[in-house]
Amino acid sequence: MKRAASGINCLLAIDKPEGLTSHDVVARVRRLLGERRVGHAGTLDPAATGVLVVGVGQATRLLGQLTLDDKRYDARITFGTETTTDDGEGEVVRTCDVPARLAEPAVASAVVSSLVGTCDQVPPSYSAISIDGKRAYDRARAGEQVEMPTRQVTIHEATLKAVESSEPVVWRCSFHVSKGTYIRSIARDLGRSMGTAAFLSDLRRTASGSIDLSECITLEELAELGQQGVMSRALDPAKALALALCKIGDRELRCVQHGRAFASSMVWCDNVRREPHQGERVALVRGDRLYGVWACTDGMYRSVANFPDGIQGVRA
Repeated sequence: MKRAASGINCLLAIDKPEGLTSHDVVARVRRLLGERRVGHAGTLDPAATGVLVVGVGQATRLLGQLTLDDKRYDARITFGTETTTDDGEGEVVRTCDVPARLAEPAVASAVVSSLVGTCDQVPPSYSAISIDGKRAYDRARAGEQVEMPTRQVTIHEATLKAVESSEPVVWRCSFHVSKGTYIRSIARDLGRSMGTAAFLSDLRRTASGSIDLSECITLEELAELGQQGVMSRALDPAKALALALCKIGDRELRCVQHGRAFASSMVWCDNVRREPHQGERVALVRGDRLYGVWACTDGMYRSVANFPDGIQGVRA
């Protein structure tokens, strides 16, 4: 029997626990909320923890509209060993002596700071990137030699928090990076550039776009809240979009629900009321719900994405 919709349409930030895939989290949320329409934005490896943005109900259609390009992470990098997966989950492929200077905080700090900038990065062979229609990790597990294409990434900030150990040498770092950057690759390449080996021994995503750990809920907390209490922890979808806000009335709402263009009106952005710009996308809200993302063209709002039932959680 096909499961009925729960009536819940919202965004959640889940604090993903270690050991679960992002798809595992989606499956848990489906069961806990009794809603089959659940999706996620920004995959996290099973060994990683932290911010995973989840859409429930019609909010699954909002995930592609979110600006989650930048990510922030706390990471531990362990020197002396390289693995097949570039993290602690893989098999050891080589071990090396570690130069004593890498245990010196001043040296470590300078090396980490030097990572800031744009570079070409080779993603891990064990990753979800599609190679000729097949996931790279499936090819790697089948024993294939996977040639990963390089991609350009940007490291906006890189900071050494501490040299946590000298035997083995372990660096605790924080990173602010562009979408598609693999911290596992940063760890692997750091080891090689320092004349040794390294792998990522711990990773926690602290922010995805503007959404950080302070807005997260654990799966255990979600289980306690259930369908009745989940809205108390829902994200504000308009805030998550980082778009100017247009508050609509009944007439405009009818236009939105039927996909009909209507005359543009003033928007709120950073607490300033102004006219929308030509081509600008705005979030259309009424009450506590987001009903659409529309673009202003020649003095008219036209549909980009519609959410007929409204995505709950707007607090503007």
